Amino acid sequence: MAFAPSKPKKKSKLKQPGFFTRMRASLNKGDSWLTYDLRNLLPGETVDQDALDELETKLLLSDVGVDATGQVMGRLQTMFDGGQLRSGKDLGRALREHLGDILAPCEAPLEIPEQSEPFVILMVGVNGVGKTTTIGKLAKKFQDSGQSVMLAAGDTFRAAAVEQLQQWGERNSVPVVAQGSGADSASVVYDAFSRAKARGTDILIADTAGRLHTQGHLMDELKKIKRVLGKQDESAPHEVMLVVDATTGGNALQQAVAFNEAVGVTGITVTKLDGSAAGGIVFAIAQKLGLPLRFIGVGEAVEDLGVFESEAFMDALFQR
Repeated sequence: MAFAPSKPKKKSKLKQPGFFTRMRASLNKGDSWLTYDLRNLLPGETVDQDALDELETKLLLSDVGVDATGQVMGRLQTMFDGGQLRSGKDLGRALREHLGDILAPCEAPLEIPEQSEPFVILMVGVNGVGKTTTIGKLAKKFQDSGQSVMLAAGDTFRAAAVEQLQQWGERNSVPVVAQGSGADSASVVYDAFSRAKARGTDILIADTAGRLHTQGHLMDELKKIKRVLGKQDESAPHEVMLVVDATTGGNALQQAVAFNEAVGVTGITVTKLDGSAAGGIVFAIAQKLGLPLRFIGVGEAVEDLGVFESEAFMDALFQR
């Protein structure tokens, strides 16, 4: 299962007790298309062109994106023209199916193989997306699954980030490698890797300074961190995880495209789905990039960060 070594020596199976219930409750807030009764789109019992047009507008307003919306609506229009969409139930089933087709290929839980070197996760993203908090939650989850974890405080430009990471470490007895404010981030991560290797630590999670995807010099810093890690282990970092905030809508998609081009994102975590009245950005990113969706966050608690499962996500959106 997700995060488990192929031949675990310790308890490592991660369970998600109650996560589906929390996800559904969080997503079912507001009156967005996520929980909108499709019958409200229809003037009568049958589907008409006006209902399809209104649905298209709702998808666009919910951050599903032009490309993903066009793909879904193209299929729905073909079905409508062929007489296959006669009722609200027909439309709901077809919408769920076509949206699900976009997400399914991106369901790829993070696998931690058994290896002698620490498995390195490089966390990237802009300021304010919940990156440092996500690191703390992941560390706790990995720890609970039976794996040893070390954190690298690579965000040396924001003192609060180091303190926040250290608080997570103290709370869960996870070592945190940090240097002084303004220290070279690559040096911090290099030092952390050396210590993790010496201790035989299973997983090293490295924080990095939040940056706008348009700040080229800071993107270059991420590339430097990758190069430094590669000198210690040519396969590191093993995961470049981008954290995006669902409430930022189209900006999250732009960030995903830019970070992927700059440093080669291998997995995405979407946070703050509980605070978004739309949440369609998950589909926009999946359709545009096809990158693995690793985790989704629907709240502040550790248990509110869960492994992304496309069927469970679709169920949470469409089951009332």
